[in-house]
Amino acid sequence: MDPWLTELAEAYGIATEYWDWQGRHVEVRRTTIIDVLGALGVDASTPDLVRHALQLHRREPWTRMLPRCLALREHETASVWVHVTHGDPVRVCIDLETGGHRHDLRQLEDWTPPYDLGDRLVGQATFEIPADLPLGYHTLRAGSNDAESSMPLIVTPAWLGFPASMGDRRAWGLATQLYSVRSARSWGVGDLVDLTDLAVWSGAEHGADYVLINPLHAAEPVAPMEPSPYLPTSRRFANPLYLRPERIPEYADCTDEQRARVRSLLADLDPRSKTIDRNSAWIAKRAALELIFAVPRTPGRQLALDAYRRREGDGLAAYAAWCVLTETYGARADWPAEFAHPSAPAVEEFVAAHADAIEFHCWLQWLMDAQLGETQDEAVRAGMALGIMHDLAVGVHPFGADAWALQDSYAQGIQVGAPPDPYNQNGQNWSQPPWRPDRLAESGYEPFRRMVSTVLRHAGGIRVDHVIGLFRLWWIPAGRGPKEGTYVRNDHEAMVGILALEAHRAGALVVGEDLGTVEPWVRTYLRERGILGTSILWFEFEWDAGGAPLRPEWWREYCLASVTTHDLPPTAGYLAGDHVRLRDELGVLTRPLAEELEIDAAERKAWLDNLIDRGALHPGASVEETVKALHRYLTWTPSRLLCVSLTDAVGDRKTQNQPGTVDEYPNWRVPLSGPDGEVVMLEDVFTSRRAAELVDVVHPS
Repeated sequence: MDPWLTELAEAYGIATEYWDWQGRHVEVRRTTIIDVLGALGVDASTPDLVRHALQLHRREPWTRMLPRCLALREHETASVWVHVTHGDPVRVCIDLETGGHRHDLRQLEDWTPPYDLGDRLVGQATFEIPADLPLGYHTLRAGSNDAESSMPLIVTPAWLGFPASMGDRRAWGLATQLYSVRSARSWGVGDLVDLTDLAVWSGAEHGADYVLINPLHAAEPVAPMEPSPYLPTSRRFANPLYLRPERIPEYADCTDEQRARVRSLLADLDPRSKTIDRNSAWIAKRAALELIFAVPRTPGRQLALDAYRRREGDGLAAYAAWCVLTETYGARADWPAEFAHPSAPAVEEFVAAHADAIEFHCWLQWLMDAQLGETQDEAVRAGMALGIMHDLAVGVHPFGADAWALQDSYAQGIQVGAPPDPYNQNGQNWSQPPWRPDRLAESGYEPFRRMVSTVLRHAGGIRVDHVIGLFRLWWIPAGRGPKEGTYVRNDHEAMVGILALEAHRAGALVVGEDLGTVEPWVRTYLRERGILGTSILWFEFEWDAGGAPLRPEWWREYCLASVTTHDLPPTAGYLAGDHVRLRDELGVLTRPLAEELEIDAAERKAWLDNLIDRGALHPGASVEETVKALHRYLTWTPSRLLCVSLTDAVGDRKTQNQPGTVDEYPNWRVPLSGPDGEVVMLEDVFTSRRAAELVDVVHPS
C-alpha cells in the first residue's frame, strides 16, 4: 500500500491492518481506507490528493490557538500548547465548572521552532495543567493581544469502582429483557411497573442488589416500531412504550367514560401472546396516553413539565420535532428536503405550527423520567444496593432522531458493525452511523455527555454494550459487506473518562461488555479505571493451558459474571446445542454444521466434566440441576457482581436474539417462556419454585 496513504490513515486513527479472530494478519483494502477517509471529510482518491491531505493535516494544529479538547484524570498534571503569532504575548486561565478561575498555570520550556503559515510565523507556548483541579467540565481560555480562544478541559475520576451503597460485599442481580416480562396488567409489553415489581420481589425476597435490563432508548413514535432495543432512534431519550398509563396522576382525573375507554384498549390486547407485538401494544397505549394528555394538569404539574422542557433544552426540542415530522411525513428518507437539517428555518416554522403535538412528546419523556425515578426509588427501598442497571446501546438508527438532530457529529456514508468472529463468521453490519471523533472533540463531547448523564439519572449502574466501541469501532463503508470494513479509533481517554465522571456523579457503577475481539490492553485499561468487565461462563477457558474451563479462582474480580447472555440461548437451550443449529438454519456459519457441533459439544462437555470433578454435579443430572450447578460455579469465583438471567430462572430455552440476522428470526420479540414453551407471566415468576431455588444458589438465605 502507498506509504503516504498509510500515514494519512494512521493520522486519522484508521487501521490499515489488523489480526482477525483466527489469529490471521489482514491488510485492509485500499478502497475501504479511501471511503473511510472520505467520511471524515478527507479526499484521498488520488495519490496527489493523499499528499495534499497529509500536508493539511500537519498544518491544521498551527491554525488553531488551542487543541479541540483535553481530557485528563484527577490528580495528574498535563500540558497544553498555545499557538500565537511568533513573539506575541500569551495569557491563559481556567474557568471552573462550579465558578471561579485559575490563573496559576505554569509555563513550561518549549523549544518548538515557529511554523510558517505563509502569512505569518506561528510560535508555540506550553503550559502545565495543575494536578489539583476538581472533577468536572472546565474551560481553558487563552489570549494574545486581541485574539482569544477557549477549549473544553475535562477532569475525570482516575478510578470509579463500586459506589458506597455496595460497600465491599459481593452483589447479585437478575438480567432480563423487560419487554418480554409481562404481567396481567401490562399492555402486551413488560413496563416500568412490571420492572418495579420484579425489583421488589428479587430485592426484598431474595436479596438481589440490581436488575439489569435491555436498553430503554426511544423507538419510532408510530408503528411499525423497530423491535431491536439496540437500534434506537435516540439513546438520550426513552421509549414511552414502557409507561404504565394508569400510574399517570392525571388518570385519576379522567371521566368515567375516559377510564372505560382506557380499560377497553387494554382489554383488546392479549397478555399471553406467543410473540411480543410492540406495534399493537403501542397503538393501544398511545391512544390511552392521548386521552390522558388531554386532561388538564394542575398548575404545579404544568410548571414541572415546563421546567423539565427547559432543563432538557434544545435536545428535547429536536427529539420532539423529529417525532412529529415522522408522524407527519413518515420515514426521514421521505421528508421534504426543507427539513433535512434541524436548524433549517422550515423546521422552526413546523414546530410553531405543531406546538401541541410537540408538547405531547415532551410530556411523554417527562412521564418516563418520573416513572423511571419511581422505579429506582422503589428498588432501593426494597433493599437493593444498586437498583436498576440500564443498558447503553452502541449506536442509533441511521434515520432516527439522534442521527437527524446530531447529524453534524456523525460520519455520513458509514455503518458500524463487527468483523467475523466465532459466533458470526460472516461479520455483522449493525447499520448504525458512528460518531466522528473530530466533531465530538470539537464539541467537548457534549452529545455523549448528555446521553450518558440522562441514562444514569435514575440508575445504580450502566452496562455499556460493546464497550470496545469507546476505543475503536468497525466502520463499514456504505454498499460494502461487513468483511470490507476497518477499525477507526476514538479518544478512549476522553470517552471512558466522561463515562466514569457521569457515573461518579450518579453514584453508579459501570459494566463494560468486553466480549468478542478485544485488544488485551483494553481490559487492563478498563480495570485500571475501575470499569467492570463481563465474563460469560461458556467463554471462560484457559486457552494457554489446553483449553480447559477457567478455574474459578482465576476469574476476574472486577467483572459481572453470568452463565449466559442475551445473544445466546438461555442455558437450557445452550446445553442442547440450540444455538449452533439455529445459526446453521439461518446461514451464519462458515464452517460445516458437523464441525461446529463437535467443537461446541466438546466445550460444553469440558464444563460439565469440570463440574462433576468438583462435586457440583452428578452424571446424568437433569437440566435444572445442571443449570443450578453452573450458577454455583459462579459463586466460587472472586467476581464482585453475579448475574442470573430471568430466562434461566424459569427454564426458558428460546433465544432472544441471533446476531447477524434481522427478520430471519423473531429477534427481540420472544416472550418469557417456560421449559414447555408456554408463556410465563410475571405473577408466575413470583410463585415459581424453580426461580426461587436458582436465585438462592447465588444468594443463599
